[in-house]
Amino acid sequence: MARTVNPIQDRARRSALEKAAYLAIYERGYAGVTLADIAAHAGVSRGTLVYHFGSRAGLLAAVMRRFTRTIGVATRRALRQAQTPEAKLTAFVENQFYGVQNTRRFYTVSLDFLAAATRDPALMAVQRDSLQDTLTLDLELARLAGEEGAERRARQLRALVEGLSVRFLADPEPDLQAYRDDCLAGLRAILGGESQPLP
Repeated sequence: MARTVNPIQDRARRSALEKAAYLAIYERGYAGVTLADIAAHAGVSRGTLVYHFGSRAGLLAAVMRRFTRTIGVATRRALRQAQTPEAKLTAFVENQFYGVQNTRRFYTVSLDFLAAATRDPALMAVQRDSLQDTLTLDLELARLAGEEGAERRARQLRALVEGLSVRFLADPEPDLQAYRDDCLAGLRAILGGESQPLP
């Protein structure tokens, strides 16, 4: 008799497996992590991972999509709730640097994934999808300074965040608030508000 799958339980199971894989990638590195490592981390069999994701590459691509999307959703929600341009900038920054351990994990895994994607066209397709989603969010913020030049400003915003994230990873004892302050000042300058709050 065929097993019936409860879609809600299946989504919850996939979500738990993606979280376990994310932590395993952080601990072992993208190149070094195996399905056996992830299965051990999740407390399941390798077969369970293959059933849900098809392969190691399928699982790791799902992990990248999930965590990029999760940050995007949280950031969009925060931007919608913010009432002023300055509040929107602050919300954006807090979602880019959202706790020392969480920020370290996310940017470590992201950079590791990007490095692997440079050698794998399928992973690069996932990376490009993630970048497109991020660009949409960056454009929303860049348009606070007007429509003209918004795409250029959006690229500058992303470059600022990514540059600070690399420095954050290299910093043995990062001061989260200092990185947030630097990011906020840089965003203001890109948007034409110099280092002063926007109206």
